[in-house]
This record gives sequence, structure tokens and C-alpha cells, in this order.
Amino acid sequence: MSLSRLIAISMVIVPSSITFAREILTAVFSIKSSFPSWKNAFAMIVLTTFGLASGCSDPLQNLANTEASDLTDAVAYPKAGNKSDGLISAFYGLDDSIPTFATYRLCGSLGVGGDGMPVIFSEQVDIATLEAGDFQVTLENGAKVGPDCVTPAPADDIGELRTILMIGDFGSIDNEPANVEVIGNLFSMDHTINYKGSQVGVTELAKGPSLVLAESVDKEEWELGKQASARRFGGGNGCPDATRQVIRVVWNGGVTKPGGGEVDDVERKAYKVMTVNPDGTDDIIHPFALGDLGDGDNNHELCLDTPNQVVRVEFPADLVTDPREDLNPATRVMVTSSK
Repeated sequence: MSLSRLIAISMVIVPSSITFAREILTAVFSIKSSFPSWKNAFAMIVLTTFGLASGCSDPLQNLANTEASDLTDAVAYPKAGNKSDGLISAFYGLDDSIPTFATYRLCGSLGVGGDGMPVIFSEQVDIATLEAGDFQVTLENGAKVGPDCVTPAPADDIGELRTILMIGDFGSIDNEPANVEVIGNLFSMDHTINYKGSQVGVTELAKGPSLVLAESVDKEEWELGKQASARRFGGGNGCPDATRQVIRVVWNGGVTKPGGGEVDDVERKAYKVMTVNPDGTDDIIHPFALGDLGDGDNNHELCLDTPNQVVRVEFPADLVTDPREDLNPATRVMVTSSK
């Protein structure tokens, strides 16, 4: 189909709501096409046409920041101390592979790079202090670059604001990013930590996703019975009402089944959760359900039917993949309290 034909179609079919445009883009995103430029061109047409027609902006864009400078004044946060190990992960997940319409939806701009790198902090971030200029990426050849856009989306449910997705141009498979450093004033949600100076090495492109954190979720954050949003990146489901304990696990990148499908009972049964019984003995259990599904992020909620203390979570190799279809290694993390 020619580009002129696509333009004609997009100009004729103008809905009263941007919802229809989102549905079109979701369908385009699912196509395993060998013509990425065709998909990107179509996406640009649809986004421009329907965005102008509706006068609407996507709520996700309100979370994003494209400011190339650090505008946060540290004087406003006098109780914050520095934490050099506040960055716990940086994952080079995609190289020139984020579709144009996806960067538009996340960042509100068509002029950002196509590389994706989620970074994860030890505690949740105050996104009011988040700017693209807070980060510096050092490539293998020593060059230093920064992201075009940063956003917590799609990991923006309650308790998830420790993962920040950086979008930009971070080298290539022949000159990969080696290190990420926070060079601006970026504060934790409780304003006790200034992450400036924190840095971490980057997981290389060819490696699959691993667990980097597990935490016990405070009861007021459980959202039992919540349904996942029908929109892509719209928010995940909650655990069932019968849940007695929720453990949030955080992967260093977004995970799905191979091929892009959402995880199901296969992966649920693969999670091994070590608990401590009242008599001091250990036990291995499996979550009876999984929460925070359906939103495309890097978090899962393990829904447990026991109140016993949880000390460790394990997951076997070769069951889930990152967006590049790299399989996970066997992985395990110790469990901490929610922060």
C-alpha cells in the first residue's frame, strides 16, 4: 500500500474520540511486519491526524519529561542525603526498535530516539524532580550521551515508581552503553535521598531479563480485585480478594512469554517463594495467582495465601523474554520490606 493511500485513509476516517486511533495503533503494533518503516509512517499519520482532530493528549505524556537540563533545586530538599548505590539496574533492552507511535504515546514527541533502557532505583522516585537531563550514559567508546525522554510509564501503578524508562539514542550493539550515572538532583519519594552521583553498569543488549528486587507490599497498596485497564500501558490487575500477602517482584526489563503474550499459570507455577514457618522451618510455595498483569511493565505481584514471612523468590531459566525476545536466565532475589 502506498504512503499516499495511507494518508487518504487516515484523513477520511476521523473519529470523534482518540480511542479509535489507539485501537488502530495497537493493531499495527501487533503486526510482525518486515517493514518497520511502513509501520512507523502509518503510526505518524494516525497520531497526527487523530491527535489534532480530538484535541486530546494521552495521560501517559503527563508523566514524561524531555527537559535536557536539571531544573531541580537541591536547596528545597534539605533533609536529603546522597546514596551512591541508589541505582540498582540499567538494562539495554531495545536498540532502534521502539516504534514511533509508542515513543509518541509515552513522550508526546515524534523526535525522540528508538532505544529503550529502563533504570531501577532502590526506592521510589519523586517524579516531580525527574528530568531527562538528570541522566548521563557512557558508551563503550567513552562517548557520553543523554536520554531524549524519561518516564515512569508503563510502571506507574501504586508502589512502582522506582523504574524509569529512558528513551533516546544510546549507541548500538557495536558500541553499547556501559554505564548510567545520575548527574542531576533527583529525589526519592520521601525526599530523604538525592540520587545525584548514583551510577550502575548496564546489562548488555543480548542478555535476557533478571529479577532485581522483591518486596513485601503494604496492605493499603494491595488493590485486591482491581481489573487491568483495557488500554495498553493503562495499569495492571490486582490480586484476588482471598489474598493474604502480596510480594512485588521487579525485573530489570519488561517481560512476557516468548512471542509477546502475557504470562499465565505456567509462569505462576514457576515462581518459587521461600517462606519461614512459625516453628522456624523453611517452606517452598507458589503464588496462587499473579497480579499487575496486562500493563506491559516489569513488575509482577505474587499473590500468596499465607501470612508467613517470605525471604526469597526464585524463577527458572528460559520461560520469559524481554521485548527483544532474549530469554531469561535462572534468577533469584531476597525479599525486603516495601519502601
